[in-house]
Amino acid sequence: MYDRILVPTDGSEGMRRVVEHAARLAELHEASLELVYVVNTAAVANLPMETSWEGVSEMLREEGEGALDAAESAAREAAPDVDVDRAMLEGNPAHEIVSYADRGGCSLICMGTHGRGGVSRLLLGSVAERVVRASEVPVLTVRVGEA
Repeated sequence: MYDRILVPTDGSEGMRRVVEHAARLAELHEASLELVYVVNTAAVANLPMETSWEGVSEMLREEGEGALDAAESAAREAAPDVDVDRAMLEGNPAHEIVSYADRGGCSLICMGTHGRGGVSRLLLGSVAERVVRASEVPVLTVRVGEA
């Protein structure tokens, strides 16, 4: 049913649960995992002009590499025989995740959601919600953190 499962990570502590779930699912379906981290370039648009883009970019990329390392480690522990690839993207996270899934021929996106509701969701937004609404590829959400 699934050949290639895309797992976006933001490096948060709760992502381990998401990655383990996706890795076991990949193992059951003899699928591969594609781990992605999106450097949110929109988040740095409001930095003061004297801030060095090179310094910020390097810091964000290092953070992304750390998130991908942790996700890859969790995937290999959960399902050692599953093929794991990884990529770092730049841009709007929801848009990049959906585009990557389409371009890469992914058959499922498995991502975490914090399950926020009400005012919190309105103020913070939800990458997972935007991906669910925009993606032609099925999306499986796994709740992370406190309900």
